[in-house]
Amino acid sequence: MSELDYQAITSRLQQTWATGDFNVIAMTVVPVSDALVAAVDPRPGQRVLDVACGSGNAALIAARRFCRVTGVDYVPALIERARQRAAADGVTVDFQVGDAQALPFPDASIDVVLSTFGVMFAPDQERAASELLRVCKPGGRIGLANWMPEAYGFEFFKAIAKYVPPPDGLKSPLRWGTDEGLADLLGRGTRGMTKERRSVTFFFESVDRMLDLFTRYFGPIVRALQMLDPASQQALRQDLVVVFKKYNRATDGTAAIDAEYLQVVATRS
Repeated sequence: MSELDYQAITSRLQQTWATGDFNVIAMTVVPVSDALVAAVDPRPGQRVLDVACGSGNAALIAARRFCRVTGVDYVPALIERARQRAAADGVTVDFQVGDAQALPFPDASIDVVLSTFGVMFAPDQERAASELLRVCKPGGRIGLANWMPEAYGFEFFKAIAKYVPPPDGLKSPLRWGTDEGLADLLGRGTRGMTKERRSVTFFFESVDRMLDLFTRYFGPIVRALQMLDPASQQALRQDLVVVFKKYNRATDGTAAIDAEYLQVVATRS
C-alpha cells in the first residue's frame, strides 16, 4: 500500500467541513461540551486550548470560567463565527485558524486541552495525538468527547461512508472512541485516563426537519450529495432517515435522538 498523502487528505477534509454551516449542527451538541468542561474542571486563570473548536462551544464555556482560552480550527468561517459568538457572550477567547496536526503553540504551554468531536477527524491520528500531548503541561489535563464504533455515531457515519468511502488505508476516526485506540494514541503520554459512556439528545421538530438541516448544513453530507447522482442522493437520504428513526425516542412526531459517545479525561504524564 502506498503511503498516505496526509496533506492532500487534510486539504480535502478542510473543504468538506467548510461546506454548509457546521455551526447549525454544533448548537445541538452544546451539552456535550458543557459536560466535558465540567469533567475536566479548568480553574480561573488556567490556559485552555479547544482543538478543532468549530464555532467555539467548549472554548466559550471555558471562557465563562474566567480561563485564558484559545480555540483553533482549520475552517476560517467557523473561526469567524466563534469570534462573533464570543463577542455576543461578552467573553474573551483567542480564536485562531490552525490545524490540529500542527498546533501553533510551544511545548508544555497549555494547562487544559479540550476537543469535542474534533481532533478525532484529523487524518494523521498519531500526529494529532502527539500534538495534544506536546502542548499540554505535565500534570495538565486532556479532555475529549469522541464518537464510538457503535450506536448512533457508528451508524450515522457508516451511512455516509457507504456512498463516499474514505481513502484506502486511512484509520477510522471512531478509533478515538475505543480503549485500544486511546491507549495507542495517548496512553504513552498520559496517566489516570478515565472513560465514561455518555449520551446527548438531539431535539428537532421532526425527523424530516433533522434530515433537512443535516443535508443543508453538515459538511460531509452536503459534499456527499454534491458528488452523487440523483438516485444515490435519494438513497443516502433514506439511509439517514433509517438511522434517525432508529434512535428517536419521541412518540409525538418530533425527534429526540439519543446519541451515545465516549467522554475521556486524562492527565499528562
